[in-house]
Amino acid sequence: MPINSFEDYPMSWKPSIDKTEKPIYKALARQLEQDIVNGVLLPGTKLPPQRELADYLDLNLSTISKAFKVCELKGLLSATVGSGTFVSYDALSNAYLLEDTKPKLIEMGATLPDHASYAPLMLHLSSMLQETDYEKWFGYGRAGESLWQKDAAVKLFRRGGFETTVDHILFANGGQNAIAAALAGLCKPGDRIGVDHHTYPGLKTVASMLSVQIVPIKSENGEMKPESLEYAYKNENIAGIYLIPDYHNPTASFMSVENRKIIAEIAKKYNLFVIEDASYHLLGKNPLPALASFAPEQVIHIASLSKSLAPGLRLAYVAVPRQFKEPVSRALYNLNITVSPLLAELAARTIVSNQFEVLIEGHREQTIRRNQIVNRYFADYACLGVETGIFRWLLLPGGITGAEFEKLAAEHGVQVYAAERFVVGNSCPERAVRVSVCAPETLEELEKGLIILRRLLNDLA
Repeated sequence: MPINSFEDYPMSWKPSIDKTEKPIYKALARQLEQDIVNGVLLPGTKLPPQRELADYLDLNLSTISKAFKVCELKGLLSATVGSGTFVSYDALSNAYLLEDTKPKLIEMGATLPDHASYAPLMLHLSSMLQETDYEKWFGYGRAGESLWQKDAAVKLFRRGGFETTVDHILFANGGQNAIAAALAGLCKPGDRIGVDHHTYPGLKTVASMLSVQIVPIKSENGEMKPESLEYAYKNENIAGIYLIPDYHNPTASFMSVENRKIIAEIAKKYNLFVIEDASYHLLGKNPLPALASFAPEQVIHIASLSKSLAPGLRLAYVAVPRQFKEPVSRALYNLNITVSPLLAELAARTIVSNQFEVLIEGHREQTIRRNQIVNRYFADYACLGVETGIFRWLLLPGGITGAEFEKLAAEHGVQVYAAERFVVGNSCPERAVRVSVCAPETLEELEKGLIILRRLLNDLA
């Protein structure tokens, strides 16, 4: 007698499938995946033994086994001999990444550079792997090797208008990793830091994880107001601030040199730490002086390579003032142990050989070409940003919110990011979306996305 005749049988999953749908194992696998995505089966849930499930559904054991195998290969399940089969703890993220569950959208949300640097980086990498001692790139890095890599970091900082020395340099696995280490090293749970009203979502995520509260500071013409910063220090008890002075994410604004100097003086006056995110610092031809130039003893200056070279090059150079170096270094070690020697060497060789300049210029030419297309399609709308920026800040007509427009665009096949993703605290989000210029793989795909977005804008106007 099949088990499903007992209504109260204690099974964690009781699927209902249409047995006329062939092959049955695929239908069962699809049902399992949907129940995971929809929250019917939570991560860590132990599934019924395959034999009992076969009895319950009145199916062959091999059908259950094949269905489980399909989901296991997708990363949705994990099976342990003697313990059973469980819903993986990262099942939700795996499910959303699957080709058959992710909507086919033109990507214009994520801030990605174009692919121009991939081939030159591959040539450098191939050369490294042909060296007789290539094995060292797959072990832990050695202290002596990192010295010349720090020289490369100093050269990169100089290219961005900031002079520092090797004794201030630390390595991180990307910009967000560096931000996490700075907050973990310098803040304790309950501390507060000041930020712009709209800010990098990765900073919001890290602050939440560390129980650090972020406080929005008033801005004027896209720049943090110095008097508002002083007010926040005196009344909100902030310990530091996070800034993106160059091509601010997401509003594409720049902080003036004069304002950088004033902010730096306030940081020195009240001994505030400043996390300066220079992710977009190298996109323009003539970068403005880094804020760190005016307060090197207060500013943790982060130069990541994912926006200027390639998104998969997860490496950031961090220039840390002496007073903050020990706690930030300790936090980086606890987070990473070390960065990838392979990526650290690849980045250093690219910079020192001056190939970096060639790649930056290649990206810049591609970005300008793409922005010219954007300007053509959005000529009748307020679309903020400069020609070398890899994203734009599109102000929306009518009364539609950014969140509503993001949803509308997705329904028509284009992914953009609403202002609501970036807003801090109870601040009122702008009616705007961030549009990535370089994320579409081809110019044709970019134009297709822009045509859809313009049509939606015209309907709203």
